[in-house]
Amino acid sequence: QVQLVESGGGSVQAGGSLRVSCAASRDTISLYWMGWFRQAPGKAREGIAAIASDGFSTYADAVKGRFTISKDNAKNTLYLQMNSLKPEDTAMYYCAAVAPYARREWLLRPELYNYWGQGTQATVSS
Repeated sequence: QVQLVESGGGSVQAGGSLRVSCAASRDTISLYWMGWFRQAPGKAREGIAAIASDGFSTYADAVKGRFTISKDNAKNTLYLQMNSLKPEDTAMYYCAAVAPYARREWLLRPELYNYWGQGTQATVSS
């Protein structure tokens, strides 16, 4: 059973940084596709960053150049470093995992992920 636990959210002013982490059950990080998703009130959940088991990563245009996804296989931990934060980045952030698909262009599709953490809130004030 895959278990995911996020931590590290918080409140920050615009232009600041946050790092969120996702602790995963053993071998999940190294074998699965891992993604970061977010959901703001009244909006659909969106994929913002994802990383394949071989380290290939992809980002949504909204966060490209500002956010960095990384993982530590030995620690079974996924990270999302968020820099130059904007008020529109305010959301609940979730990590998720799924057994790999053949098409990497699907990495940011939340409907394909079947294991989810409970989420951690990030709030950016102007």
